[in-house]
Amino acid sequence: MQRFVIGSAAIRQGFSIQTGLITLKDSGENTLHNERQQRVKASAMMADKISTHSSTEPHPSRDTSSDAASFGFQTVPLTEKQGLVNDVFHKVAERYDLMNDLMSGGMHRLWKDAMIAWLSPPKSTRRPYRTIDVAGGTGDIAFRIIDASGGNAHVRVTDINESMLRVGRDRAQAKALSRQSNFVVGNAEDLPYDSGLFNAYTIAFGIRNVPRIDKALREAHRVLKRGGRFMCLEFSEVEMPGLDKVYDAFSFGVIPKIGEAVTGDGQPYQYLVESIRKFPNQHRFGSMIEEAGFSQVTWRNLSGGIAAIHSGYKL
Repeated sequence: MQRFVIGSAAIRQGFSIQTGLITLKDSGENTLHNERQQRVKASAMMADKISTHSSTEPHPSRDTSSDAASFGFQTVPLTEKQGLVNDVFHKVAERYDLMNDLMSGGMHRLWKDAMIAWLSPPKSTRRPYRTIDVAGGTGDIAFRIIDASGGNAHVRVTDINESMLRVGRDRAQAKALSRQSNFVVGNAEDLPYDSGLFNAYTIAFGIRNVPRIDKALREAHRVLKRGGRFMCLEFSEVEMPGLDKVYDAFSFGVIPKIGEAVTGDGQPYQYLVESIRKFPNQHRFGSMIEEAGFSQVTWRNLSGGIAAIHSGYKL
């Protein structure tokens, strides 16, 4: 077994989570599977702790109500959630990277790097490596994919929020990456693309904000080519003993206050913290990905489960 060492202070402003120099064992890659699917082992070095799991628990029950959705800890009419989420991201668009820094103690940058390393976009193909990055308006993931592919990838950044896309377009122009990227207004539940169009579908810290996650997953499956890959980076359920209590105290007691001090409005950060706790854990989300039609579904925990990367293929 390989050993990975975490040594990072999660936040240095007002409140400090010190994860210390904790040595953890990699338990290996475990894969969600059914009787028709072959287990596959992915191999990509992570920048942080890697811990993967297989689902042995029964499929969890989920709320199948067609007219209600969670908005943080609130239950709201399903038709209202998207507008409420849009309002949150209109408010934070100009400071989105700062928001992620506050939510993750700056670790989101390493987690995104780990996601792209696992995706491993090819540097040379007969045709450009066509990728769709959903809920990625500011271009953070798209630019990493283009860089990792040596310019071989073309990324359609698709976001329902025009404020976020505006930030991304400006950044693409500043980085001279406008030719390798497009920024398109689109809903994750009803993507404006033909079926079987993309080699890869990525979404980072966005799927928990979608009103109908199951519908978004089916859309991801639809727009991918056969052999195409789905990858999702999202906050998840902390599995390291002791860290869960510290992270909860930091999330609810500190993040909204820092958000208010820095941006003048703590409410968007309160919602984002609550939305993390309402999102399905690693096992449940893996099952949802399978139900959408994906094969060889697996995931890797980051930083004790604070975040996780899920992967699956359209076969």
